[in-house]
Amino acid sequence: MNSSNRENINLIEKFNEHKELIAALVSGIIILLAWRLESTGLNTAAVLAYITAFFIGGYAKAKEGIEDTIENKNLNVELLMILAAIGSAIIGYWTEGAILIFIFALSGALETYAMNKNKHEISSLINLQPEEAWLVRGGFEPMKVPVSSLTVGDHLLIKPGERIPADGQIFKGTSSIDESAISGESMPVTKQIGDDVYAGTVNLNGTLTIEMTKPNSETMFQKIITLIQSAQSEKSPAQQFIEKFEGTYVKFVLGTVLLMLFLPHYLLGWDWTTTFYRAMVLLVVASPCALVASIMPATLAAISNGARNGVLFKGGIHLEHLAVLKLLAVDKTGTLTFGTPIVTDVIVREDLNLKDTVEILASIESQSNHPLAQAITKYAKELNVQPIQGIEIEDVPGWGLKANVNNQSYKVGKPDFVGREDALAFANNAVDKLADEGKTVIFMKDDQGIALLVAMKDTVRDEAKQAVKSLQDLGIHVAMLTGDNENTAKVIAKESGVNEYIAECLPETKVNHIKHYLKDYQYVGMVGDGINDAPALATATVGIAMGGGTDVALETADVVLMKNNLAKIAYTVRLSRKMQRIVKQNVIFSISVIALLIASNFLQIVDLPFGVIGHEGSTILVILNGLRMLKS
Repeated sequence: MNSSNRENINLIEKFNEHKELIAALVSGIIILLAWRLESTGLNTAAVLAYITAFFIGGYAKAKEGIEDTIENKNLNVELLMILAAIGSAIIGYWTEGAILIFIFALSGALETYAMNKNKHEISSLINLQPEEAWLVRGGFEPMKVPVSSLTVGDHLLIKPGERIPADGQIFKGTSSIDESAISGESMPVTKQIGDDVYAGTVNLNGTLTIEMTKPNSETMFQKIITLIQSAQSEKSPAQQFIEKFEGTYVKFVLGTVLLMLFLPHYLLGWDWTTTFYRAMVLLVVASPCALVASIMPATLAAISNGARNGVLFKGGIHLEHLAVLKLLAVDKTGTLTFGTPIVTDVIVREDLNLKDTVEILASIESQSNHPLAQAITKYAKELNVQPIQGIEIEDVPGWGLKANVNNQSYKVGKPDFVGREDALAFANNAVDKLADEGKTVIFMKDDQGIALLVAMKDTVRDEAKQAVKSLQDLGIHVAMLTGDNENTAKVIAKESGVNEYIAECLPETKVNHIKHYLKDYQYVGMVGDGINDAPALATATVGIAMGGGTDVALETADVVLMKNNLAKIAYTVRLSRKMQRIVKQNVIFSISVIALLIASNFLQIVDLPFGVIGHEGSTILVILNGLRMLKS
């Protein structure tokens, strides 16, 4: 397929995705043209233009309303809006009818666009799982085969830097595995023979042979996909209420209009012209135009306000959920913390110089892509130390590094690798204390003994403490869910000030905890940035992703903090609560006006022009009130 064909296909796909919005905008342009034609006395041309606007703008919603009515055997607001617009046209008020069509078409187009954007997370997640794997059988050379052809019991070769293609158990080899996609743990985990590994995780250094233990349909990655699909298919109580109210409202209005077509003639002695006129006026004034405008302008203004402040909302419903939030679950890595370790403590042997010793350590670690090595290299740069180039190192998977510098041999790694007794003696019993502080400790040993101790830690973001306090001041309970061990979780929880924490969480257990919180608190938010957070983000009442997180988290979440600023959550809650107050004001006002107009029409106090003024005037007022959300 050439580039021209691909561009044409992309254009067609983009058009199909946005065709409702395009139709609504074209309809609006034609309405302006029709109004201009009418004002210049070209009434026939104006009517034709209005009819065109009706068909272009109303087609999608009319089709949706008819299909939904047939499928669910229940009337809906789509049909009521179309009938109200047609009723306006019948009695000669083409402009009002066309505007009703335009407003409803535009809101429907925006809803469709938001829904399409939320469908991409599944495909993004699937793309992270390898499509091919190295299959090992007998004494033959490894063969590259499709992952879909693998079966339980197959032996698979995973080279350094490759993603693991299936859940399995290590049969041969030792290596460090980056499991952040599954557990959210920022530190790689050392895996040896007999340990479990998961599809989608990354083999960092050693070569592994694993035995596949689960079919593709039951891998941890597949569970994540299933959890997202399940969470997104469940309708919220608010959505169920809206759908129920919609059918009841439409039936009530249509039933009342039908009665108005006949009963006043027989019971009140109205002539048929007056009866039909009053029924059409009722259909117009009972149209929920102001009621719809009570929510949409305020919501769009709030979304614009949020965008200016670095917060992206994927729909108005999420603003509503934030307004009633009772508990916020927060991931640790990349959310409360930066997600990358930094050097916090350095102890050098008395006979050595700090910079010279760090230079040797950085020279060794600069040749590794391990996060701890990168932290040490960064620390060396802060000391203005330049690593020595060309040093040959030996990577001992799961333990550390060996090297020879200036005719002296060095070991860098865990206490057991450099000599536990010497390491503990050098640290003067500080290892346990550092571990209790949530720090990872490594040692460097030369020919004379332990030369250096370095402690590293994933640190809490500067704004995290204030963000947690601000949320608590708003009456929101803050809980931390993390894949880290108990010690690290306890330290970070204390530093950040959260109300509670749960350690060693896998994606499935995070979802279970969110479901438990939903039972206790009803309205629960979840903040995360990794693939492992995606199921919990989808399960929570409202999912919030850090802007620097993975594509899957960003696609799954309902709200995205574009600047990775956790403090923006408190701002977002305040914004949503303000929007809720305005929406309530608008709803009460619009319903009151509709009720007043209906009563006035029945008493023949209000004629169609005044009914339109009252109806459209109330719409303008609620829109202006909603636009107050543009101000912080």
